[in-house]
Amino acid sequence: MKKIYVIGAGINGMSAAVQLAEHFQNKNVQVTVMADKLTPFTLSDLVAGLWSPYLMGNTDPDKIIQWSKGTHKFFHELWINGLAGESGVTMSPVIGLSVEDPRSCPSWKDIPFGFRELTADEVEKYSNEHGRNYLSGYQFVSFCCQPKKMLPYLTKRFLKAGGKFEQRKIVNLEDVTEADLIINCTGLGGKFLGDDQLHPIRGQVTRVKAPWMNGVIIDNSDDGNYIIPNDDSVVLGGTHQVDDYNLNVSLPDHDFINAGCQRMVKSLVNAEMVINGVGLRPGRNSVRLETEYRGSGKTPIIHNVGHGGSGVTLSWGCGTEVLERAIDVMNTTAKL
Repeated sequence: MKKIYVIGAGINGMSAAVQLAEHFQNKNVQVTVMADKLTPFTLSDLVAGLWSPYLMGNTDPDKIIQWSKGTHKFFHELWINGLAGESGVTMSPVIGLSVEDPRSCPSWKDIPFGFRELTADEVEKYSNEHGRNYLSGYQFVSFCCQPKKMLPYLTKRFLKAGGKFEQRKIVNLEDVTEADLIINCTGLGGKFLGDDQLHPIRGQVTRVKAPWMNGVIIDNSDDGNYIIPNDDSVVLGGTHQVDDYNLNVSLPDHDFINAGCQRMVKSLVNAEMVINGVGLRPGRNSVRLETEYRGSGKTPIIHNVGHGGSGVTLSWGCGTEVLERAIDVMNTTAKL
């Protein structure tokens, strides 16, 4: 029996693992997820999960469109097939604003529902409301996918397709000697497995109880804040501090987040705080999704790391390319 090991059990690892397990089910291939942390203890469990490409360095725009479109389609299918509640998929209107020079529409504008640029009068209105001098803005309708629900949903699908879990910390990909194919979905951990281009982008958020909030507001400026409702709380953010490994809650960051979000939505002054959270996004100059042959035995490795702030947004689409690459690798191996 051939053995595929997916290293990492966050949203990208599980999205790839499910597609691999379902494709190779009953084909004499065992897919195993190997990780030291499983849900609910992964970084993915902490995030708000808004579908919106963010912090991906110089990633090819065509790839961003391909991967994010694949994920958007997956969320939409869950939504229309009655699986939104179980998988943590919700839908929200999104307002994006910026104080920087007027920005051209993002390359992914044709993917979400109802994308349009805001008029000058609308931009001025939000400027007055938020106490900011916005120069541009847009709106669309998007999905939020909360990994704290999506990961258990994917786990159920993975196990149903014959997948297995092995809780184990990997310090060297070449130590997985039993693998015929390795899928590297280790996030920032990939830095310690040989990818020097990976670096942390620290993110701190505050979760509050504000059930009256039903829309997303994002200030895309370099010093901007964001407000993202989930089903049980509202995520207020945030920070994007490059090369910062500090996992402790920062009081100055907390004050910055609260002040900025309360300036945008005055009623948040009355919101009850639930918790502060800190996580390290896996930053990179560009998302790495490629096949490598490493070690004396030339074990094939498919790298799927460096998603920045777009782990949820790219997850299913990247998993689809991982599957395509895995099929090529397994077919090539079978011919040798």
